[in-house]
Amino acid sequence: MQVHEILRIKGTVLYTVAPQQTLGNAVVTMTDLDVGSLVVMEHGRMVGMLTFREVLRSVRASGGDWQSLTVSAVMHRDPATAHPDMEVDELRRLMLENRCRYLPIMEGDTLMGVLSFHDVARAMLEEQSFENRMLKSYIRDWPMEDMSG
Repeated sequence: MQVHEILRIKGTVLYTVAPQQTLGNAVVTMTDLDVGSLVVMEHGRMVGMLTFREVLRSVRASGGDWQSLTVSAVMHRDPATAHPDMEVDELRRLMLENRCRYLPIMEGDTLMGVLSFHDVARAMLEEQSFENRMLKSYIRDWPMEDMSG
């Protein structure tokens, strides 16, 4: 299975935030949309990622002033990225090695989507379920030899 297949299943809706927005506004967006990450976009290109990990670090470091921080002050700059033609095993390895739950998928300079570890796990489960159904069907339809002979 390749990354573009997971993107096709998930869809390519992107949730973004501008770097000059406040962290407070970004958290409202994340909670309203029930997402764990936002792509930070500036002038039509990705400049970083904001995940709940960066939010929590900012809350701890800034105390009560965290809401007024800008997204650019706390975002993860230059996050690891994946390519749509990457195999899912390579994608999982990349996510584990970089300790990232959310990974932008880039084709050249174009952001194709963001995959979460949850998206990858769901796609793998669906693929295994499909293969399991196909094998059971194959076994069920297997010609039986005449055992009376």
